[in-house]
Amino acid sequence: MINWPTILSHKHSKPYPSLTQNWIVIVFLISLTLCLLSPTFAQTKQPSKYDITSQILFNQPSYYPLEQTINNQLYRPTATWVGRLILPKPDTPPPSNQQDWVWIEIYNAPETAKNLEGEILPLQWSQQPLTQTFVETVTKDIQFSQAAKNSSNNGNVLPTRLNGLTKVGPLTSLAGARPNDDMIVGLENVKITTNEGGSPILETPLEPMQITGRYYALVDILGTATTNATPKNCPGNQPCTSELFQVRHYNPTTKKFDSATEIIRIPQQPLLPNNLFQSTPQGITDSPAGKAGWYIYGAKDTAGIFTVQAIKPRSFFQLQPEQTIQGKTAGIKYIDRQNWQNTESRKGNIQSVLVIGEEGSKVDKLSPPNSVQTLHATSLPTPNSLLKEGDYALVIHLFGGIGGEKSEPVFVGTVTGHFSYGLAQVVRDTFTNELQFDIKYQQVYAQNSNGIISGTHSWENYMGNLEKGWLGTRPVSDIVVKLDALKDYDFGGVILSPFREFMYQLQIMTARYRTGDGTGVARVSPATSCVQDSSQALFIAIRSIENKFYSTPEIQTWLKSHPDNPQTLRFQQLVSLGKKLEKALVPRGVVRPDWQKNAEYLAGINARNGFVNEISIVNSILSWRSMMPRRAHDEVSTIFLESGAELWFLRTNQVGGYDPDIEPVAPTVAFGQFPLISKLIERLISASRLMNSQDWFVVGITLLIYGAIALPLGFNSRFLRVSRGFGNLKELFQGLVVAFFTPAFMEELIFRVFLLPHPTEKISTIMWCFWAALSLFLFIIYHPINALTFHPQGNPTFMKPIFLTLTGILGLVCTVAYQLTGCLWVVVIIHWAVVVIWQYWLGGKEKLYGSNSTINNE
Repeated sequence: MINWPTILSHKHSKPYPSLTQNWIVIVFLISLTLCLLSPTFAQTKQPSKYDITSQILFNQPSYYPLEQTINNQLYRPTATWVGRLILPKPDTPPPSNQQDWVWIEIYNAPETAKNLEGEILPLQWSQQPLTQTFVETVTKDIQFSQAAKNSSNNGNVLPTRLNGLTKVGPLTSLAGARPNDDMIVGLENVKITTNEGGSPILETPLEPMQITGRYYALVDILGTATTNATPKNCPGNQPCTSELFQVRHYNPTTKKFDSATEIIRIPQQPLLPNNLFQSTPQGITDSPAGKAGWYIYGAKDTAGIFTVQAIKPRSFFQLQPEQTIQGKTAGIKYIDRQNWQNTESRKGNIQSVLVIGEEGSKVDKLSPPNSVQTLHATSLPTPNSLLKEGDYALVIHLFGGIGGEKSEPVFVGTVTGHFSYGLAQVVRDTFTNELQFDIKYQQVYAQNSNGIISGTHSWENYMGNLEKGWLGTRPVSDIVVKLDALKDYDFGGVILSPFREFMYQLQIMTARYRTGDGTGVARVSPATSCVQDSSQALFIAIRSIENKFYSTPEIQTWLKSHPDNPQTLRFQQLVSLGKKLEKALVPRGVVRPDWQKNAEYLAGINARNGFVNEISIVNSILSWRSMMPRRAHDEVSTIFLESGAELWFLRTNQVGGYDPDIEPVAPTVAFGQFPLISKLIERLISASRLMNSQDWFVVGITLLIYGAIALPLGFNSRFLRVSRGFGNLKELFQGLVVAFFTPAFMEELIFRVFLLPHPTEKISTIMWCFWAALSLFLFIIYHPINALTFHPQGNPTFMKPIFLTLTGILGLVCTVAYQLTGCLWVVVIIHWAVVVIWQYWLGGKEKLYGSNSTINNE
């Protein structure tokens, strides 16, 4: 403690410091305090959920011995090559001339390379041109921005080990995405090469897929095996039940669960800072999702007990829909309302619904159009009638929110959810020999507290993982889209692959997200998010296919030479689909500048060095239709349905163990929990696009038609007469401005935009006619009511039959114009032009305000 009196009375005494020295200390302490209290330094780093779960032994790779004693009749490897990525130290020389490489600890290898299991080998990219282009495109120098530091302090998992490194490629960003070397991956099409010393090097042409576990099996969970081995904490009533379960393996010979029994462990995950459990084994034996068995993923611990790290319900992936919906109208209704209907009451269940837009389809030639069928197994269409082994399909993924007693916060009635794309392949299961969906996601995922990393994920890793997956906590909708137009094209040796192009663009986007384009963090905003940037990848893929078509004469020549070839017809369908999707992605007809620049950069048109990522209100508005995950999910799937696709809706609702403190909550559009407000805002945004040449044509034609009807009626009834209704140009200008806003803008906003379904809304003609008639009726009677209340100048003019007749005709033509264009400004301009001409040139102002009045119009 500083003795101030002594210091002041003995300035030169020893050993006390001088007054000057003390003031220096004081100033230093004050400065340090101010720095610590500033936003940059005062922020205490919050622990992430990953920080908590990764400390648990069974969530660590080291918990599972490298050497595993596995019964190959009961278990299969999770991939051809399975390993753990290890980030090389910065000063480690590369094994070859490639800069982007990592170490991989081999867990499983194919029979021809079993000697490499347990080894730690270099993993690098193959020399294929497309692969090398991908690596070069996304390689970045990493320097954390202030936003990255703030995100880390807020409890998100950032690639802290990469900060300050140069030339970080997609392998390095994957291995270093988390603080620990715990990234488990699966590899296919691996090539083994050697360095100059003869040591093996693995080369991959594809981004490693993030997976869970080394082995998997198909089992029936019979029940808990003991009353011991109970966790200290779990959802629901205490005490918790045991983590040890007795299971019976599937027998491929009998096709029943009558093979060997075994005791396995399904561990209870710890309580997280948000007071939730990411997963629980409590009640899993009684889960209706496990009626056909569970796939379990994991490895054996040091005691030889198979410890489950991920689960997957078998019935969810079988090609046997519980319900089939036929017809586009019924299909659109299912997408819009029924898919997420009664989500809370579906807790613990899975659904599989097939929607086929074509009438008289492959399902049942005798069924009526737009019918809904609940099919039993005996009446189901055989899988081969719809999908064949090896077929690929697009996946549209969306998850919802967490409700119940431990619900997550909801912002002004909006449950945003998360959106992504993926790829499904029809494969033959190695246990049952039945056809199933094998789903892989391309997750464009911002840095988060769970430690989920942007990239390619197997279903069991992203959904079924007990530590990080969403199977037990969120409702999920995966739409598997089967459309022939998306298959590969062979134009006389020139190959065009829509799937490959889209997945390539998505992998570029996911790699960019891992590094934040060099800033260390992918920021989430209305302009940049999972849904916006997945949509950007789709937009760039469409533009890329267009560029290849126009820049490749061989394709155009082949199409001209084969006009009736089925492939030509498929390609025409693809072109039509691309236009519809692009219209949805660019709803205002103006491409976001950053999307356009990135498309040009990837196409080699723009020689800029790097990507553009612009966060602005303008960009949010230009791509507003892809701002909300729920809207993108519904709109894109509707476009595919209308284009002839078959849609398989695969829904999970907090499946697996049972947590009584949470409930599934459906994702919504903006303010979706307030349906009326949400609908009005959506219609306003849809209608407020920029006008194009076709819109102006509709304006002109509509005014001509209205004039041809209204002028003879008005003059014959002497309601109209030519007269000048303004004293000078200033008065005219003021009147024009006022008339634009009221009545034109206000009335069209209410009676057309708010009351009429927007043309993009998929409703029946009968329902549209109902709303059109109601809107027109209210528009007409509004005027006399307005004259009796808020606008007395309109009395008696607004009461006259001729005025109401002309008003009704105006409402009718505006209704038709709005249905044709869906543009607010079209009907506002029509309404405004009619009002202005009537008031200032056809005697309207005199009728409202008298012959000497210069008061503004109605």
